Amino acid sequence: MVARRSGNPNDFCLPDLGEGLEEAELIEWVVHVGQQVEENDMLAKMETAKALVEVPSPRAGTIVELHGKPGESIKVGAPLVTFRDESEAPVELEVSRSTSTGGNGNKAGVETSAPARDAGTVVGSLMENEEHGKVRAAPAVRRLARDLGVEIDTIHGTGIGGRVTRADVEAIAGQQQPAQAIAAPAKPKPQPAPEPKPAQPMLRSAADSGDSLRIPLRGVRRTISERLRHSVNHAIHYTVMDEADVSALDELRRKLMAASNEKISFLPFVAFAVCRVLGGKLGQQYRKLNSTVDDERQEIVQHRPVHLGIATDTENGLMVPVIRNADQMGVLEISRHIARLAQAARQRTIPPNELSGSTFTISNFGSLGGRFGTPIINYPEAGILAVGRAREGVVVRRGMLGVGKLLPLSLSADHRVIDGATSATALAKIMELLQTPDELLPAARQD
Repeated sequence: MVARRSGNPNDFCLPDLGEGLEEAELIEWVVHVGQQVEENDMLAKMETAKALVEVPSPRAGTIVELHGKPGESIKVGAPLVTFRDESEAPVELEVSRSTSTGGNGNKAGVETSAPARDAGTVVGSLMENEEHGKVRAAPAVRRLARDLGVEIDTIHGTGIGGRVTRADVEAIAGQQQPAQAIAAPAKPKPQPAPEPKPAQPMLRSAADSGDSLRIPLRGVRRTISERLRHSVNHAIHYTVMDEADVSALDELRRKLMAASNEKISFLPFVAFAVCRVLGGKLGQQYRKLNSTVDDERQEIVQHRPVHLGIATDTENGLMVPVIRNADQMGVLEISRHIARLAQAARQRTIPPNELSGSTFTISNFGSLGGRFGTPIINYPEAGILAVGRAREGVVVRRGMLGVGKLLPLSLSADHRVIDGATSATALAKIMELLQTPDELLPAARQD
């Protein structure tokens, strides 16, 4: 994990790519060392806890170093890309020329002699117009000294003209001797071949046999793991369950689909009913469910607007896009927001601000299968509602048995914030709204 902070003005450090994120995973470099880039050219693709983000260049310049490899996590504020220091003197090869002349005085040839040792830079030595009193060293050597914590101004250089070389810096850092003190390495003495040891049986795990696949726990999947563990460790979960008879609601849903020419599931109706219970006049009684917990300050924060999180399954894991002020919307408007946010989440194009700030979450696992569940609270929220798969079942209406459409609902809450009676009555009120679609019809007509 790259976490080093930098004081180099030519380092571009990883900015906060979301709202208070601490790190991001490097997915892919789209530039290389030596490449000239313009301002806002894309440098890398990073994966945060919430989205895939393209990181643009803050300036034009030439890249001299890339920090990190694909798959590594880089801390916010750590160096990401180092640009060439344009204030440094240019680098050129330093050669000495000697001229020999023939008997007629004409130039016979030019002889170039290369320095016999490290001149302090990869491609040559620095020009002679360096500032008086300033230690002579190449930019790469100065950067190495900074990285190793060596005061370069205190080093007596052994390079040409007293320049500080890489070997000088490494010697001060205790890694090796200065270049002038390095003797030619002695030829290694031939060693007798070791006697072969008796063969030992090889023990192989299932992972080594090709029958298993190891997948790094990182990116969105690691974030999901950490947040769910945090939720389980802090919130006191309990769940109440019931089934709503949505036969009449199903008829209304089909009428709205025909009138709007849009595909509408039960989810927007459930979302609307939840908003009716958590917000408005009913919200005064059930607002505890529309709360978040501030553990640091030991406070319960009750919210008036309902910012509804919709748990969405993607190839990269579960994400929770947020419909802000959902309590001010009708059924069709909620349905359109759900479709738009779900598509953006699956394509990894959703902006970070639409993945945070929810006050209550709905998880619609019933679109894939299953009836009841025990959903884990989207911490720091205090409640979450899981919607199961609607099915045909036996219902009782006015004392008569019949067949109707049943929708399973599972409400999990944080017992530190909400008592069981409040959750049970809130779930009953949600079911009442779903079972009497006339309550939902006026809002649907507003769209």
